[in-house]
Amino acid sequence: MNASGAPIVVETDDPHAGDVTSLLRRHLAFTHASSPPEDVHALDVHALVDPAITFVSARRGGTLLGVGALKRLDDEHVEVKSMHTATEARGQGIARLVLDHLLEVARAAGARRVSLETGTQDVFAPARALYTAAGFVPCEPFADYQPSPYS
Repeated sequence: MNASGAPIVVETDDPHAGDVTSLLRRHLAFTHASSPPEDVHALDVHALVDPAITFVSARRGGTLLGVGALKRLDDEHVEVKSMHTATEARGQGIARLVLDHLLEVARAAGARRVSLETGTQDVFAPARALYTAAGFVPCEPFADYQPSPYS
């Protein structure tokens, strides 16, 4: 529960839902405005329906607050993808709730390694702080990522 009395529910969702599509468009616009094109690794709606991806949303009373996804890289390694909190919901712990849910999904699926990619620019500092607080540490590029000063 929160101050409004309605619980925040994080669960599997459909990336094609209208409000989700709108938030994902804002997410892609943000990443494209913040990073060189070759360093934008956010997934669009079509990529998020891949069977290797688990997509979730956080909602309060049906209102979309944030999204995130897990991409299975192999039997023991998953990647956190497309984390985004609606501007009007920032500062309420939504991203942490989504991340914690994704980490539980990863554990339940037998993942032994969870990785993610995020930007190095100042605009990504809140994301880096969240991931550091959750126990993530910087690492070398993984999967298909190439070394970049922006990752």
